[in-house]
Amino acid sequence: MTALHSWAELLRVPALPTTPGDAFAGAAASGLRPGDRTLLAAGASACLYGAGMALNDWADQAEDAVERPHRPTPSGRITPGQALAAATAPTTAGIGLALAAGRPAALTATALAGTVWAYGLRLKHTPAAAAAMATARGLDLLLGAVATAGSPAAARRAVLPAAVLGAHIYCVASVSRTETRGGAPGTALAALKATAVIGVLTGRGHRRPAPALRARARAALAGAYVATAAGPCPHAALNPSPPVSQRAVGGGIRAIVPLQAALTARSGPLGAAALITVLAPVTRRLGRKVSPT
Repeated sequence: MTALHSWAELLRVPALPTTPGDAFAGAAASGLRPGDRTLLAAGASACLYGAGMALNDWADQAEDAVERPHRPTPSGRITPGQALAAATAPTTAGIGLALAAGRPAALTATALAGTVWAYGLRLKHTPAAAAAMATARGLDLLLGAVATAGSPAAARRAVLPAAVLGAHIYCVASVSRTETRGGAPGTALAALKATAVIGVLTGRGHRRPAPALRARARAALAGAYVATAAGPCPHAALNPSPPVSQRAVGGGIRAIVPLQAALTARSGPLGAAALITVLAPVTRRLGRKVSPT
């Protein structure tokens, strides 16, 4: 196994394409078209996500030695010092990119980084783990809104889509907590029900009527989200073995992209929503080479 593959595994590279959509969905929620500051937020998101993945491996060395001995750090392919450096350097870079988008964005990115580190070092093995992950992803979407608008006021307009994205992440994180030991059937069923609710709410959009093209695009993207996220859940409920549970988690990760696109299509440019959907096959293709979980 090459060093490049080991680093890709450490940073969960297949999941990295799910981060830019947070910034674009946030920009859509702000009511503005994405611009240079949106791209800075997307870069910050990718850095902080990768940092969180490396931090998880550094903090879970003892656990992974038993449950995931094939992971880069317990297998010796990447040293603990390298894993910690891979967590600290991108954290600094992510906050720096956000600062280039303005002080409000930097403050939001700092809150996001604090949540990521709190999860990795303390909250991951507590009942608050799923909520912490959901909070981090919601803050990531808020970062896109605040960076694009250059004002913390944009965060208020992005609260609802951030909550929707956070709810999905909460479901995925809840299923993933027991994926190495075999999932919990009740958790998979709860995730299935929540996915259906999220899909309906996202597909319906705003109360005011939307142009036909936007309404169709939003409904199609919401349908793609439900199909991707919900598909593996019944199998995980009926057969909660580690491989099946891990497939359910992988489906939840891949479903982030169509959900982001659907949220963007609610009020943002349809071109931005289409751009996000291009990332879906990238995530799927990378996932065949490197595990996203």
